[in-house]
Amino acid sequence: MQVLLALAVVGPLVGAVAALLPAPPGLRGRDPDQAVLRHGVTVTGAILLVTLLLAAGFDRDHAATMQATTDISWIPALDVRVHLGIDGISLPLLVLTALLTFLCAVYSYFKMPAGPSPKAFVALILLLESGTLATFAVLDLLLFFLAFEMVLIPMYFLIARWGGAGKQAAASKFVLYTLLGSVVMLLGLLLVGLHAGTFDMVALATDNGRGLSTSVQVIAVLAIGIGLAVKTPMWPLHSWLPDAHTAAPTAGSVLLAGVMLKMGTYGFVRVLLPIAPEGMRTFAPYLAALAVAGIVYGSLACLALARPGAKGDLKRLIAYSSVGHMGFVLLGIASMTPAGVNGALFANIAHGLITGLLFFLVGAVKDRHGTADLDTLAGATGAALYGRAPRLGALLAFAAVASLGLPGLAGFWGEMLTLFGAFDPAEGLSRPAFLTFTAIGAFGTLLTAAYMLAVVRRVCMGEPPARTAHPTGLGGGPHEDAPPAGSPAAEPTAPTGGVATAVAPGTAATAEIADVRPYEFAAWTPLVVLTVLAGLWPALLLGLSDPAVQKLLAGGKS
Repeated sequence: MQVLLALAVVGPLVGAVAALLPAPPGLRGRDPDQAVLRHGVTVTGAILLVTLLLAAGFDRDHAATMQATTDISWIPALDVRVHLGIDGISLPLLVLTALLTFLCAVYSYFKMPAGPSPKAFVALILLLESGTLATFAVLDLLLFFLAFEMVLIPMYFLIARWGGAGKQAAASKFVLYTLLGSVVMLLGLLLVGLHAGTFDMVALATDNGRGLSTSVQVIAVLAIGIGLAVKTPMWPLHSWLPDAHTAAPTAGSVLLAGVMLKMGTYGFVRVLLPIAPEGMRTFAPYLAALAVAGIVYGSLACLALARPGAKGDLKRLIAYSSVGHMGFVLLGIASMTPAGVNGALFANIAHGLITGLLFFLVGAVKDRHGTADLDTLAGATGAALYGRAPRLGALLAFAAVASLGLPGLAGFWGEMLTLFGAFDPAEGLSRPAFLTFTAIGAFGTLLTAAYMLAVVRRVCMGEPPARTAHPTGLGGGPHEDAPPAGSPAAEPTAPTGGVATAVAPGTAATAEIADVRPYEFAAWTPLVVLTVLAGLWPALLLGLSDPAVQKLLAGGKS
């Protein structure tokens, strides 16, 4: 188990280096680009297998105990150690990271985004995987910070080099926000380590803040919390996220939403709750207030993007939906109760599965139509995916109703438990204030249903265009003769006032578009199955997290 965990963390790093080296003659094949993409699939598949073996060997009867631990001195002068381990909190996130990275590698093997050499793309994906897995596995504050920052550079280049319109500005904004937050977070981590005399997260959690004065805890929670809130992201520190998602390639969006956002909320649970409980208790009402503000703000932004004539981008809409969903996670953490924290951890996993699937699907819609603009896609009557690509339309509708929290699917349990936790918060927190937050959060679920159903109505429903050579002008414009294939007029043009002047065959106005392809089916099916499984059998995750959460909130005592 120790070797497996170390391999899961280091393996992608070694694979990233190997991806940049020339392929051996016997493995190069006729197409070196395909060879390196195969390398990415092989390495991420091996890491997924390793994490599944870790899950199979994990002792569920002792889920609160750190397992597969490695503890080696690294910098004796500062008592910094290479300390690795997993419990019921970190194991699901480890498996989720490995799964989504593998599915992105499979998808990219068949649908490589336009950009520079695939060598760099594969190396960056593997470097990102290594940093994310390390974040969930390390048990030393300084190592946690290094792993936390390790993911920034690969994500920056994935957006800046393989992204779409506005990629440079979006990538720069992403790095600027997260680096500024991380500088403040580092100061908070150093404050905790130097005052407590150790950076060991297990020892600090067991001490449960007894070695830190209340003022030190308050300052530490403020400093560390800012860095974690930027990565989560929490309103009002969220503005980098919509731009990053809109510009990122499909694989980048899936990994950003599916695993990178979880690093922030994981830090709140793993670092702040057990190490600085008094500081968290001081800031919990403010955290909850910002969380519900994010829920409502994200939902209203999505409703604004979904309305006809708003020129809303589907990827941007899903990015804003993540602000709302992560607001539920933060609300559960702010309640400081077992129900709330368990709900937050469950919602983390559910969001990774569902939003990862949504970004895969929206990426496929954009590839087929050449745009993710809702007005261009839907026109006056709707994009009619049900009639034109029924499997794709059904999957998009499934992901949408899972995201709005339909009972029986993964999105339901996390939001319900976080609201339960906020309804009866921990001792010392204002019950009237948290009842107000609960009511606002519950209202946010109605807003979520409203915008998700609006998306389904506009994208999946409607009357398919007539199967003629005369595509219908979008946005209710008149019929126009189709220009000859390959002519400049056949290229999609930027819509003006909701009307496209000329649309090529295969874009939003034509009747025929490809339904789900075999490689897409392979990449999306695991997410669909796990969304249903987690919804029908929530004990699969709650049985892992609850003992660890109970111990964490009890100050290291089982």
